[in-house]
Amino acid sequence: MKRNMKRPSIILLSAFGLVFTLAGASAARHEADAHVVSAPAPAKTLIQVYKSPTCGCCKNWVDHIKAAGFDAQVIDVTEEELQTRKSRLGVGPRLASCHTAIVNGYVVEGHVPAADIKRMLAEKPAIVGISAPGMPVGSPGMEMPSGQKDKYDVVAFTKSGATRVFASH
Repeated sequence: MKRNMKRPSIILLSAFGLVFTLAGASAARHEADAHVVSAPAPAKTLIQVYKSPTCGCCKNWVDHIKAAGFDAQVIDVTEEELQTRKSRLGVGPRLASCHTAIVNGYVVEGHVPAADIKRMLAEKPAIVGISAPGMPVGSPGMEMPSGQKDKYDVVAFTKSGATRVFASH
């Protein structure tokens, strides 16, 4: 008879153990769900933009890259400082535009679309950077009220000065 008395106690204790285990798992699941919901957003990629303080199209390009999710740090410099920086970064006259940016160690010269910058950062090519030489009409920051868009290439360039078409627009 003592044996029969112990068996219900063991079953009862096992049932309580199962209830507490399930309750703990449920609480852990809710805590994990709460953690996912409150997780911080991923940090935006910082892009430093060197430009003339009076250039309106540069400001428009900065607005374009911010809208694409970049964290833009704008540094206004004199024209002489800008040209010196371009030269130091390997941006020759045939690649030059009105502003120069640095993102994750790459140079971005001129009105390069944000999608091309993102592609470069994802692919990580062995280049110095990319450029939209000149100031192509219709490129980001150079939009016209008429909607006119010129065809243009974004060019990848290396330290040795070699270039290749990175994207055509």
